[in-house]
Formats: sequence, C-alpha cells, structure tokens
Amino acid sequence: MTSSNHRACTERRGRAVATFAIAAALVFAAAAVGRGPAEAASPGLRRDGVPSLAPLVNRITPAVVNIATRGHVRGSPMGEGGDRGPSSGGTTRQVTGIGSGVIVDARNGYVLTNHHVVRRADQILVRLKDRRVVRARVIGSDAGTDIAVLQIRASGLKALPLGNSDNLQVGDYVVAVGNPFGLGQTVTMGIVSALGRSGLSPRGYESYIQTDASINPGNSGGPLLDLHGRVVGINAAIIGRRTGGTGIGFAIPANMARRVMNQILRYGNVRRGRLGVVIQDLTPSVAKRIGVPIGPGAVVREVQPNTAAARAGIRQWDLIVAVDGATVRDAGGLRSRIGTLRVGDRVRLRVVRATVPRTISVVIGPAAR
Repeated sequence: MTSSNHRACTERRGRAVATFAIAAALVFAAAAVGRGPAEAASPGLRRDGVPSLAPLVNRITPAVVNIATRGHVRGSPMGEGGDRGPSSGGTTRQVTGIGSGVIVDARNGYVLTNHHVVRRADQILVRLKDRRVVRARVIGSDAGTDIAVLQIRASGLKALPLGNSDNLQVGDYVVAVGNPFGLGQTVTMGIVSALGRSGLSPRGYESYIQTDASINPGNSGGPLLDLHGRVVGINAAIIGRRTGGTGIGFAIPANMARRVMNQILRYGNVRRGRLGVVIQDLTPSVAKRIGVPIGPGAVVREVQPNTAAARAGIRQWDLIVAVDGATVRDAGGLRSRIGTLRVGDRVRLRVVRATVPRTISVVIGPAAR
C-alpha cells in the first residue's frame, strides 16, 4: 500500500470512528430519557431507529427566531469597521442588521438575544419558523454581558427551557441554531471545546462557552442547546468575524443570561453591585505562597476599604473557590458572576484561608462612583 493510500484509509477509518461515536452518543441520549427506539420524541432516534438529531431539531426549532433590525446612526458611510460614531458629525444614515433569538417564555412572548444585535435598532422584526413576521420591542438590554430581552405578541408560541450551564463539561455535545448570513434557520452540531473563556472584550463580563458547532454572522443571539433541548448558552461571538466558520465560536452561559434577564424583567435594567476586591488567577507561585494546590479559584490581592468585602471580613490572599455553590474557575469567572448581581443581593462565598475552607456571607454593595 502506498503512503497516500495508507493516509486515505486512515482518514476513512477516522471518519468512521467519529461517526460511530456520535451515533452512539445519540443512542445513549435516547436511552437516557427512557424511550424505545421507535418513539419519535426521543432526541437520538428517528421512527425507523436510525440515529439522528431530527426528533430533537423538530422539537426545538419552533422556539428559535430570526431577527431583522433597522436603525440610524450619524457618521461616515465607510461601512463595517469605518463607522466613526456620533462624535464624528456627518450625515445620518440607515443601518440594517440580522441576528437570531430564542423564545424563553411563550405566554409573555419573551425572547433572549444579544445586545449587539439590537443596540442601534429603531425597528425590530422577528420571523417565526412558521413564517409569521411580528414586531418586537426591547424590554431591556445590557452591554456588559451582551444580553437583550425582547417581547413579541403572537399566538401559538413555543418556548425552550434554560438549562444549568454550570453542569456543562468539556466534550459535551451541543447544537447551535440560528440565521447565518441571513440564509434562514440553520442547525449545526459540535461539542463544548472549553469553558470560562474571557478576554474577547476587556470591558465586558465574560465567561464564555467555547464550541466548535459552526457559528457565523447572523447566528448571534441564537441558542446553544444540549441534547435534551435545554438552552445552555446564547451564541454571541466568533473568531474571524468577517469570514466565520473557523470552528471557534463563543456562547454566553445560560446561567449568566438568566440572571441578567431576571434583573431586566424585574427592574428594567441591570444595576451592578461591587464586591470591592482586586483579584488574580491562582498561579503556581501564588499557590505555593498561600499553601494550596493549583486549581480553580480567584486570589484576593487587595481588599478595598469601606466595601462589601471589607465589611464581610474577606482578607488579602483569600482564595475564593465558589459563589453560592457554583465553582469559580478563575478571576474572570468571579468578575463575571459578581457582575450579574444586583446591589443588595446576598451571596455565600466559599473561601480558603491559610489552607482552611470557610464560608463568608456578603451583601453586594454599590458600584464605585
């Protein structure tokens, strides 16, 4: 056998193994919900027993919407990347945009999407899977987390539940649904590639789910779902924005989206509180200094005076490892979790101090002026 034939054979075997693995995962998903192979409602099997995502897709896609926006900005008509914004003067021009969203409350018509999808919109049109087009209004929007809540009025809406994104693990299968490049509703599949990604926006509150499920311009605001049809993320960003399809996409965790949505629905906005600490990741050198093994958590480098942290008794070199029972992966994860809490919220911090774990209750204080 020649080397080229050997490579081709190896590649075919690799694809076969990958296909078998996905098929097996789908069968196990069907078995997990306790249904037989002939039942169409199973997430992993068609009526004829063939492993497929079709039953799941048929169930989730009625709750996913396409979004079209129209608005006006002042600035240079230089196109993408050339908008100088309101401060540049110039003429007012019309801008249009596309995105996606997911209905999370059918009774009230609440739709989750991204802030950047609707931030310049004077008019928002939502297209349902059954081709009805309805107007939407913005209930509230938060630039810090890139989450917006819309409301639509229509009969017969379908909604999807928000899952617990803290339960995700790297390697879990996920499905992305959206409107890439305005082509219409599109479904892709992949895995969770990484968790707790940050650094895409220095001013944002980030703890992204990274996935290789194909995400492209127009997918923003659409759901990332597990194989049970639960929304575990809101698709928000990609690497290589102009081209897309690089295999590196990012979604806002559902738990973060839920906390922001709840604030918006209750108060109309997000009023962020402040813990009052300067933090950093747990590095090997710091772990050695404070006498703990390397692992997840955020290290307190400084406690600012007259803040919630100071009043609660948090100290320098405390290692914060959990907030209300949810693991803190790193400093960015802690910042993002605290950044979705409102002034006056009480949280339980799990802290390791001088190798001794303890729980500290903190009432979140007002942000610095």
